[in-house]
Parts: sequence; structure tokens; C-alpha cells
Amino acid sequence: MSSPLQRAVGDTKRALSASSSSSASLPFDDRDSNHTSEGNGDSLLADEDTDFEDSLNRNVKKRAAKRPPKTTPVAKHPKKGSRVVHRHSRKQSEPPANDLFNAVKAAKSDMQSLVDEWLDSYKQDQDAGFLELVNFFIQSCGCKAMKLMTSLVKVALQLSVHQDNNQRQYEAERNKGPGQRAPERLESLLEKRKELQEHQEEIEGMMNALFRGVFVHRYRDVLPEIRAICIEEIGCWMQSYSTSFLTDSYLKYIGWTLHDKHREVRLKCVKALKGLYGNRDLTTRLELFTSRFKDRMVSMVMDREYDVAVEAVRLLILILKNMEGVLTDADCESVYPVVYASHRGLASAAGEFLYWKLFYPECEIRMMGGREQRQSPGAQRTFFQLLLSFFVESELHDHAAYLVDSLWDCAGARLKDWEGLTSLLLEKDQNLGDVQESTLIEILVSSARQASEGHPPVGRVTGRKGLTSKERKTQADDRVKLTEHLIPLLPQLLAKFSADAEKVTPLLQLLSCFDLHIYCTGRLEKHLELFLQQLQEVVVKHAEPAVLEAGAHALYLLCNPEFTFFSRADFARSQLVDLLTDRFQQELEELLQSSFLDEDEVYNLAATLKRLSAFYNTHDLTRWELYEPCCQLLQKAVDTGEVPHQVILPALTLVYFSILWTLTHISKSDASQKQLSSLRDRMVAFCELCQSCLSDVDTEIQEQAFVLLSDLLLIFSPQMIVGGRDFLRPLVFFPEATLQSELASFLMDHVFIQPGDLGSGDSQEDHLQIERLHQRRRLLAGFCKLLLYGVLEMDAASDVFKHYNKFYNDYGDIIKETLTRARQIDRSHCSRILLLSLKQLYTELLQEHGPQGLNELPAFIEMRDLARRFALSFGPQQLQNRDLVVMLHKEGIQFSLSELPPAGSSNQPPNLAFLELLSEFSPRLFHQDKQLLLSYLEKCLQHVSQAPGHPWGPVTTYCHSLSPVENTAETSPQVLPSSKRRRVEGPAKPNREDVSSSQEESLQLNSIPPTPTLTSTAVKSRQPLWGLKEMEEEDGSELDFAQGSQPVAGTERSRFLGPQYFQTPHNPSGPGLGNQLMRLSLMEEDEEEELEIQDESNEERQDTDMQASSYSSTSERGLDLLDSTELDIEITESLQLLGKSPHPYNSR
Repeated sequence: MSSPLQRAVGDTKRALSASSSSSASLPFDDRDSNHTSEGNGDSLLADEDTDFEDSLNRNVKKRAAKRPPKTTPVAKHPKKGSRVVHRHSRKQSEPPANDLFNAVKAAKSDMQSLVDEWLDSYKQDQDAGFLELVNFFIQSCGCKAMKLMTSLVKVALQLSVHQDNNQRQYEAERNKGPGQRAPERLESLLEKRKELQEHQEEIEGMMNALFRGVFVHRYRDVLPEIRAICIEEIGCWMQSYSTSFLTDSYLKYIGWTLHDKHREVRLKCVKALKGLYGNRDLTTRLELFTSRFKDRMVSMVMDREYDVAVEAVRLLILILKNMEGVLTDADCESVYPVVYASHRGLASAAGEFLYWKLFYPECEIRMMGGREQRQSPGAQRTFFQLLLSFFVESELHDHAAYLVDSLWDCAGARLKDWEGLTSLLLEKDQNLGDVQESTLIEILVSSARQASEGHPPVGRVTGRKGLTSKERKTQADDRVKLTEHLIPLLPQLLAKFSADAEKVTPLLQLLSCFDLHIYCTGRLEKHLELFLQQLQEVVVKHAEPAVLEAGAHALYLLCNPEFTFFSRADFARSQLVDLLTDRFQQELEELLQSSFLDEDEVYNLAATLKRLSAFYNTHDLTRWELYEPCCQLLQKAVDTGEVPHQVILPALTLVYFSILWTLTHISKSDASQKQLSSLRDRMVAFCELCQSCLSDVDTEIQEQAFVLLSDLLLIFSPQMIVGGRDFLRPLVFFPEATLQSELASFLMDHVFIQPGDLGSGDSQEDHLQIERLHQRRRLLAGFCKLLLYGVLEMDAASDVFKHYNKFYNDYGDIIKETLTRARQIDRSHCSRILLLSLKQLYTELLQEHGPQGLNELPAFIEMRDLARRFALSFGPQQLQNRDLVVMLHKEGIQFSLSELPPAGSSNQPPNLAFLELLSEFSPRLFHQDKQLLLSYLEKCLQHVSQAPGHPWGPVTTYCHSLSPVENTAETSPQVLPSSKRRRVEGPAKPNREDVSSSQEESLQLNSIPPTPTLTSTAVKSRQPLWGLKEMEEEDGSELDFAQGSQPVAGTERSRFLGPQYFQTPHNPSGPGLGNQLMRLSLMEEDEEEELEIQDESNEERQDTDMQASSYSSTSERGLDLLDSTELDIEITESLQLLGKSPHPYNSR
């Protein structure tokens, strides 16, 4: 006798065609429609090898003898709120409607109630019920079927529970005595067990059919969403019904899918495995799977998607906890380096793995009464020793702060044991090496900073906007505990390690983590006295910049007028500065009177100046009048050259800080004209000193003078009067032409130089080269800021732009940002600067090698690459840049023919090869503009004698770039196929000779392209503007617009790319750098040959151009490469400091 499942299948094939055709007209949601349309033949309707199809093929003969499906009566007592299936009014030849699919799609009832109701209808009419289920599978195409499968699994699980209960009841009844046993009860339990077994077999049969017919095809679907759903659901089946699904035959699907290329699918796989490995009772059935796929799970720690890598590490933590000995030492060593990852979530997960692997077995914390109790102080000592051993011996990183941050979430209680840390550091017989002591101090400072500030170290971002009230309270409590414990011990630690600069620097930084009010409330003034004494000893003993900066900042924190101990801290500061000033006066007098100083005297003077400079950065030392003696010292250095460079460097910084503090005082109140004049004289005199230092023989002095000069020019630029500071207008300073020229020359000599090749990056020489590269980047960023803020003439940017391609790896990001912002300020001027850069390079090459064979030189090929980069910088806005590109071509043609050969000579003009550079900009032209430029070129060539029959190569190349054949990738507002374009343009084209001279000279660039005579009325989608063929030759940084990326929203772009950010008041009296620097007279043009670029329609397009200019720059949102981090100073911050900060410059 056939089962109900086999009987029901007999009627399925009969209804498939009708049901599929009827279901095809039903409305689907977007997700289901995507699955059916993009499934590429993988949907259930198209799968000819499914188990459903096999079953249908096997029952073809039986189906011929079957009767039509019976009608299903209405349930007598339908559930409240559930659907009622009406089938009694249908004809027998009519397939049943797929009410189950519509009910699931409507989502008005929960899935469990729908399954229960369908089971009731299935009991009444098995054939019709199963047919309805098959129709549901067909319409849902396997996506929703996985959810229904999950509900069937839940039903099967409930049946299993009922069977167990029935078995227990039966055994209990049978074990009763003869007098107490009820035969009727035993018989009903047997019948119930038989019924449950039948239901279980039917449900399992349907689940098996669903799995073989749907899952085995959909888990490898072309759509990652469907694959992710399949893996997610099979994970649920394994957890909820492990007796049937937690077998290797099902686990293999998850293992295979671990290699999926889509992030979401891999993430679902790892999460499904976490649910299995998290249950210790299930791990015994995962041994074979673990041995097969362990390597893949370990390798996923380095997944390119951070969320997948985080879940992979957490999966390994569960394996480490619940399956002892499975992960080998080699497997664990693959996870250890991740604790130093930049992604904090991944690093924190790796820190938890490290804690459970190395620290927890040795330092187990017992749980007593719900509170953590340490076993003994020895356990904490063991923890810190293991931590030191891991950090020192692994040699994975140089900063323990990142290791502390990684362990903070899982071992924060241990890391906040500051009592144990300080006891280890202050022990006499601690048996710690120098590296271990330094590491332990760094761990102490890092844990203190983490507890008091609540943010990770530099380079890691939590992504959280703020702390909760509970976290803020915990942070405040930790800060108080930290302060109360370390205030008495900090002087002892400073006294013990005062001779070591590497150790004393982080100890001085501890003061920023304290709640300094506790000095008053806790009556701990005596410890403040001890700290101030130790601080003075440290400052007098050391001359390292890091130690002096930390000491100056610590004293600045204590010198807050709000504290009751301010007078004591201010007195200590005065004592220290008096001591340093007296030393400086004595040593300076010796230097000025004698013509020779020994090494000790030079070192002492330089050390004193470094200490004063460090404190002048954060403290106002104006009343000590250090400006005059320092200027006297610098003047002697300029006049005689007898002052050592170790002394000149801090002296320059001291004068710089003196000027800024004076500006701070003047800005706080209305200053007199005398004060403004005095400050301006000092500033001008210092600029002259720095200008003299630019030609010094010592490189450090030159670079320091350039940095300080750039900062001062930026601060005293027109930006300083913004925000109601008009009274500072007399202080606005514009550099003279000679100073601008020297700044540009310095850039050429110190920035655009070819460094040596880097090795593996591990040697000391490689580290020095990297540091030098960072210094050169800071110098270039300072010069670019002077350009963009209007301090220097924008034409000087050509000295930067012409090195864009040659130094792309070192400075490409900075130059690209400068080019983008310069275009925002003035698009036309920026285009002329790009052309000027090419002219300069070409003229230099021409003077060096001559005109013969110029275009075959490697340097000329590099110039063509640079021209291609310049062309790509215009972006995809072809219509917006139309005038600029044509103007660039026109001026380039004029330059190429600016110098003619002698009369009667057939030699080509020396600048003619420049046309090959112009050809790189030809793809940016419209077809109409190409024709006009060809006509203009022919007109210009009429004045040049040329041998007949021997055309010049550059002219041929340039004309070929302007020909229609070359315009295969040209983009226009409406792109037509080639056949239609020929039909529209017509066969008769006017010759170039027939073009009137008026048309040649006017170059109607702003005219709208002529409307085709034959146009289609069909609506066609506008083609994208970024289809240029030449874009494929550039690297990824130049292909942003070629990959279909959308421009950044206006609100986001205006935040950092808005042109108003760089607008500066124009000073008509400012010097013109273009003529004063005498740039080879490349900007001079022949006014008689200049073409008219704009016509009457220019005013109509003006609004369009202004609107489009807001997004004409690059569509990337990147790092602000010209920010204060590159030059260590921001003009806006400096202006704010003039009125708010107690020290004007605290970033050097």
C-alpha cells in the first residue's frame, strides 16, 4: 500500500502546469522577483534534476489511474484569526489556489499557526494539502521554503517530544500491578504512539523531500542572499533537531560554504558553527567535521571582512573552551598577532582568545557569591609576568598600549590592579630587566589612561558615540581609585627612574589621568611638593624633547587657577624658569664675548634653550623677555656663522613662540597702534632671519626655518581678520617676491629629490628614510597650504603639479588634494596652471637636449603620462569643463608655434612636439570642438613653411587625436550608435577649408549641439559620462569616476571640499608671482592670435557652471591631506588659540 506522500505526488504533475502558469501572474515582492529573474536557471521551476521531478517521473503511470483530487471540507472549528481554506466551490478540473503562499506573503499570521492549520487541512485531504504545499514551493522559488522547513523541523521536534512522553506513559502504565493496570489505557497509548509515528514519518518525508529538492540546489544559488538564508536555516535545524540534522552528511554543506566569496554567506556559516560549538553536548559529534575544516576556520581569522574575522575568532574561542587539545600551538600562533590589529573589535576578540589560552589556565578567578575573588596576590603577579613574557618574547609590536586595549574587555579587572603593578616596579629585588621595566611602566600608564579616559590608543576607533551613565560612573570611580593610589607613589617612581628618559616620560604623563582635586580634598599637598621637586630635577637633568614636553604639560595641568594649590604650582614654575633663564643669560654672554666654545659649553647652552623652548610652548614666559637675547644670538649666527646649529634650532623656536604669545595678548583686548606696530616689526624681522636661514649649510636649520616661516605666514595671512578681528588688519603680511621665490626653490631642493630605495623596512637606515619621507611630506603640505590660503600666488603651484607623476608614490595624495582644491577656487586658473606645468617641463627638456628626437626621450614619455593624469583630473563632467579644455588646447597650440624656424627653413618649430602632450587632452573634447580646433591649427600652420609631402610627426599625431575615428570612447550628452550617427550627420560634410574664418576665430563652444534631423520618439536612458577608454590605463586612485561611483552628497562634500573654505580676501596690492618669478615668460600670450572662447550664450550657462562646480572635484571622500596633522598647525585653530588657549601653539 502506498503512503500518503506517494499518493499525493501522483496528482502533482497534473496540477504543475496549471498552477505554475497561474502562479506566474501573482505579484511577488522585490526579493522573490529578483530570485526568480536572476537565478540563472537555478530556481526550482527550472531544476530538472530535483527530487520532486524524479518522483513525478517515477509515478507517471500511476497518475493516469488516479482520480481528480477531492475537495477539502471546511474545518469545523477554525482557529481564531486564522485563514479558512474554501475549496468546495471549485470545479474538479481547476487546480487549487495557493492560499498558503498568499498567507505567508501577507505576513498577517505567525508561521506556526499557518503550519498547524495546513496540517489540519492535510489530515482532511492529503492529496490537496500536499499539492498546495508543492505550489507554495514553486511560487516561493526556494527562498521562503527554508523558513517553512524550519517550522516543519519545529513540528517534528514537538512530535518527538510527544513520542517520548507517550513512551514514558506507556512504560509507567505497563509497569503497574495487575490490579491497577488499565487495558484500555494501554490500548489508547499504543494507538496514539502509532499515530505519532505515522505523523513523524510523514513530516520527515516532507523534510527530506524539501531538503533534496530545494536546499541542495539553493545553497549554491547565484544570489548570495539565498545562499545565506540556506546556511542560516540549516544551522537552526542542527541546533534545534540535532538528532536528525547534526550529522556529517549535513555539516559538509556548511564546511563547503566557508569558502564562499560573499561576506554575508561566510558570516552566516561562522555564526551557525558558533551555535554548534557553543554547546558542549554537541561537540562530540563535530570531531570529524573539525578535523576536516579546522584549517579553514583558523585561516578565516585573517578574513578581509572585519565582521567575519571577528566571528571567526570567537568561534575559535568556543573550540578552545569546549574541545580541549584540538587547536595546536601553530593554530594559536596564527591568532596572536591579531591582538595588534587596527580594528578594535577584531583585536578585542583576539585578546579574549589570548586570555583564555595563556592567562586563564594559570590565573583562574573563582566565582564566590556572584563576585570575583582573586586567589592570591601571587595570581596577579603571575598574570603580569605572563603578560610581560608574551609582549617581550613575541616581538610583534613596540607599544604595549595596544595589547592592553585588546585585553581590556576580558581582563580589565586584572589590568586595573595598579597596586600589583606599582609593587612590582618599586620592589628592590624584582629581577626585572630594563626592557621589562619599561614595558611594565607602559602597561601601568596605558591601563590608567584606558580607565580614566575610556578610549583606545591612537589608530583604533570604537565606533561608539559616547559612554552610558553606568560606564561614566565606573570611569569616575576608577579615576578616583587610580588617583588616590598613585599620588603618594608617583614621586617614588620618578625618583627611582629619573635617570632613564624612556621610563620617566610615561610616568610624567600619568598626571593627566589624575583627578587633581584630590590633592586638595584628600589633604595630599605634601605629595604635591614632592612631585614638584622631582619634576624640577627631571627637567634639569634631561634635554630630550619627549621628557621636556611631558614635564611642561604636567606643570601646565597643575598651574590651573581653579585649584587651591595654584599659588604653590605657580611658584615652582617661576623658580624653574628663573633658574633656566639665569643659566641662559650667563651662557649667552660667554658665547657673545668669546669666539670659540668647547663641546660642553655648546651642549649646556643648547640644553638650556631646549628646556626654555619646551616650556614656552605651553607656558607664557613673556615676562622673562627672551625675545631680544635670542634675536641677538640669531643675528650673530647670520652675520658670522660661528654659532653652532644645536643652539640655533631652539633659539628659532623661542622667538617664534614669543611672537605668538605677544599676538595672544594683543588679540584679547583692543591694542594700541604702537603695540601692533611693534609686533609687526618683530614678525617681519623674524621672517627676514628665517629667510636668511633658508640658505644655511645645515639642513636641519633650513627645514626648521621653512616650517616656522610657513606657520607665521599662514597665521598673519588675511585669515587672521576673520570673525570680527578687523583691528588686526595692520598685522596682515604678504611675502615679497624674493621670499616667495626662495620658498619655491627650497621646495625643489629639499622635497622633490629622489630618495634611496627602501629595503625590507627592518633596518635602521630604512627607518631613517621613512622618517625623512614624513618630514618632506610635512614640508610639502605646508607649502601647499600657503598656496590655497592665498599667501603665495597660485601660479607657484606649477612647481608642485609638474612633479605629480614622477613623485606619485610619495606625494601623490597631497598633490591630488591640492589640485582638487585649487580647481574649486578657480577652475579656469587651475587649468592654466596645469598647462604652465607642462610648458615648464617641456622648456627644461628642450634646453637640455635640443629639439631633435625630443619625443623619443624617456623624460618626454613621462611628460605624456603626466599630461594623461592631468586630463583625468578633469573628471567625467565633460560639458562643464568644455570651455576649459578648449582653452587649454588653444593656448597649447599657440605655445607649440610660438617660436618659428628661420625664414626659408623647413625645420619644424622647436616647440612643435608639445602637440603630442596636448593630444592626451583630446578625449575630453566634443566632436564640434575637435573640428574647430583642427581648423584653427590649419590656420596657424599657414604661417609656417613646411616641406611638401613630408608632414611633421607631432602635427599628424595631434590631428589624429582630433579625428572622429579617435573619438571611439567620446562621451556626449546623447550617445547614438555609429550607424545612426552617420545617418544623422548625413553623407555630405563640409571640408575644413570651407569653414569661414569667422567661425574659426569665434569657436562657438557654448552653443548647444545641433538637433539631429531624424530623431526617435522612444525614451532612451542617458548614458554615463565616464566611459572614456583612456581611464582604463590609470591606476585605482584615478579610476574612481570610471567605476561608476556616485558623487558625494552636497552636504558631505561641503564639509571638506567647499570652495568657500579656501576663499581669502583679495589684496589688489599684493605682489604678482607670475611676473616676479620670471617663469620663462610662458604665461605671455599673443593677444592678436587669441580666440574668442565665449559667446552670447555664456551668460545663460553661467548658473549651470556655478551649480556644477560644487561637485566637479573628485568624488572620493578621503583624508584631509592638508590638515594640521601634516604641518602640526591649523590656521583656524591658531586663530582660536589667540583668544582661548593659555598657550598659542601646543602641537610642535
